[in-house]
Amino acid sequence: MSAPTNAADTSKAAPVGTPPGTVAEADAPGSARLQRLFSPRSIAVFGGNAAAEVIRQCRKLGFTGALWPVHPTRREMEGLPCFADVASLPTAPDAAFIAVPAAATVQVVGALAARGAGGAICYASGFAEVGGEGVTLQQQLVAAAADMALIGPNCYGMLNYLDGVALWPDQHGGQRPERLQRGVALITQSGNIGLNLSMQRRALPLAYLVTVGNQAGSSMDAILDALLDDPRVTAIGMHIEGLDDVAAFSHVAIKALQKRVPLVALKAGSSELGARTTMSHTSSLAGPDALYDALFARCGVARVFDVASLLETLKFLHVHCGLQGNTIASASCSGGEASLVADLAQAHGLAMPELPPAAHNRLLAVLGDKVTVANPLDYHTYIWGDLAAQTACFAGLMDCGFDAHLLVLDFPRADRCDGATWHTTLDAFVTAQKQTGAAAVVLTSLPEGLPDDLGQRLLAHGIAPMQGTADCLLAIAHAARIGAAQARAASTRPVAGVSHASAGTNLQPASISSAGADRGVATGSGRDAGAGATSHLLNEVASKQALAAFGLPIPQGVCVAAHEAAEAAQRIGFPVVVKAVSDRLAHKTEAGGVRLNLKSADQVQAAVAAMAHLSDRFLIEQMASGVVAEIIVGISRDAQFGLALTLGAGGIWVELWKDSTTLLLPVSQSDIHAALQGLKIWPLLNGYRGRRAGDVDALVDAIGAIAAYAQAQADSLLELDVNPILVLPQGVLAVDALIHLSRAATA
Repeated sequence: MSAPTNAADTSKAAPVGTPPGTVAEADAPGSARLQRLFSPRSIAVFGGNAAAEVIRQCRKLGFTGALWPVHPTRREMEGLPCFADVASLPTAPDAAFIAVPAAATVQVVGALAARGAGGAICYASGFAEVGGEGVTLQQQLVAAAADMALIGPNCYGMLNYLDGVALWPDQHGGQRPERLQRGVALITQSGNIGLNLSMQRRALPLAYLVTVGNQAGSSMDAILDALLDDPRVTAIGMHIEGLDDVAAFSHVAIKALQKRVPLVALKAGSSELGARTTMSHTSSLAGPDALYDALFARCGVARVFDVASLLETLKFLHVHCGLQGNTIASASCSGGEASLVADLAQAHGLAMPELPPAAHNRLLAVLGDKVTVANPLDYHTYIWGDLAAQTACFAGLMDCGFDAHLLVLDFPRADRCDGATWHTTLDAFVTAQKQTGAAAVVLTSLPEGLPDDLGQRLLAHGIAPMQGTADCLLAIAHAARIGAAQARAASTRPVAGVSHASAGTNLQPASISSAGADRGVATGSGRDAGAGATSHLLNEVASKQALAAFGLPIPQGVCVAAHEAAEAAQRIGFPVVVKAVSDRLAHKTEAGGVRLNLKSADQVQAAVAAMAHLSDRFLIEQMASGVVAEIIVGISRDAQFGLALTLGAGGIWVELWKDSTTLLLPVSQSDIHAALQGLKIWPLLNGYRGRRAGDVDALVDAIGAIAAYAQAQADSLLELDVNPILVLPQGVLAVDALIHLSRAATA
């Protein structure tokens, strides 16, 4: 069979974003292989109706490369001659879309890899998602692909709107950008969510839409890495059901920070937690979502919880990237709208400072003394329809130099109303932005309040067209946090094993350790069955001594037999605490193994007698006084995330307040301090209503000592619980601790 007229030698392809005519090495590793798949010059399609639709969609998007249908019996497809098999193709295709049954997909992938194809998208289902033989079939698929880029199986495909590539077997709502050749990328684990996202009517320019399916070949982090190498991508949104390799994701997310390409994650579902016991309170606090939150916070990834927030946050970031701060100003012709903006700004941690005197006087001159000049600004309707006055008003507001300047403006329905004066207001805002160069936003309180063509116009002027007050202010808050993370990334060079306290953050990837399974650490779904045989619980005395060696302050105390308890208490000085000591006693309070505030030898002897059934050894400690607050500190191990540090309100408040935050190790002192400031108990630590403040510096040092111990025992530590640390006006004391180690570490 002769080759079609559009056939060309495409065994080498340009990386994504490379001008036509530039050639990349075909055997370039990693990201380059995906780039060849994403920006192909030749596409082979395998299958029937789905393959034909790929051809139609490529033509619709304006793809100018070679299209080669492959079918064993058909002579033509969509006006193109069909090739019988991979061997019949003119040369190795840059990209292939395979829509044949699962078993046949494996054969086609093997043939493409042997021919030197750039990559393939596998549409078929029936692989690991169905279990059983499907798992084996997916393993065979990966083996057949060898070094060839592979997306799927069980995935919908990929759209590259910038280059007109549609490896996509269905209609979609996107189009090639008409003006600036740039936009956001979307990666999703759900084909249908991807399809829905393409139908958005929010003026969001799409550069790529990639569905990943089972991720048998290229994982989400690998696809993310490849997209980061395209300078036309302004921001990347991800729909994530779960991450297979947290360490790899964190590496790529840090790369995104350093390249100043914001990431937004819509995390759904839950992951299977790794090593867990019911030993401590910490395990119940550091759940799947807490670990994902910790990962995203560490890497400067904005987390959202619905599709609308994903799109609006990406749109703001596309226009303004990360912000240098969190200050905003707002203008509207309604006091009600102004109040809503103020309320939601406060809820999202955004600041609305008072207007500088010069701006205040300038606005007063434009608006008159009937208008209260303030931030947020209700400019009333005295100047409505007056282009010059509105321009002067908005320019005066933008000259404040805040991080974002908002205009609340919902357009009337075009099919029922005359919106001429609304357009005047918009023209005034656009002109004011041109005069000042300020970061500007047009906000509609309802998503449908902004026609798509007006959104496109605002984008062309560098103004973010935001739809929905709550989503807009959430997006600005995310942009401020991302901006802060980008600034930290610019001043921090990650070094393995070093905590960058002086830089104010720690940009190392999380310390994900796979050593657990190799060294007897109970991990994965078998943790309950194996924990007793492979792990060891240190009692309170041994746990405290181990932590004290790393600098954790503990009370004065001694471990004695029952008959020595009263004398030991007298030596220490009353009041004292008496605790039963046992390697098998994790929850002493619930078992009656703790007695507090004992003030005499008789009380001590009575307490020991009452606890004799629990142990024959007892810890006698000096009772602390003047306690400002109690803090829980715990370390837990997760099979995906590695070691995680959890801080929260301790003592009896653990379950009641649910006041905790989780960080991934390693951490810096500034990380710890920032985490403490985010707790509900922080005002108490900081001296609430004139009360004595706690020694926060000593608390940070104590938590750092616990983290240092965990890092030193990273290969063997299963779980650690210090509850509580008593925070005093001067110093801290860890009054209870338990450590759970693998049996290999304690043998």
